[in-house]
Amino acid sequence: MPSFFIDRPVFAWIVALAIVVAGVLAIPQLPIAQYPRLAPPRVVTTASYPGASTETVDAH
Repeated sequence: MPSFFIDRPVFAWIVALAIVVAGVLAIPQLPIAQYPRLAPPRVVTTASYPGASTETVDAH
């Protein structure tokens, strides 16, 4: 098969351009949201240290 395209370089260019054109025409058909809804990352931690101040909890 490679020899077929080596012997016919113009045909190889036409096939390559057809593939590129098909790809460009297919891009608008892709089901991708332009601005997807993303939840911002959030980390919640809870610490219980009865009788301690916030500075003590933060230090430990």
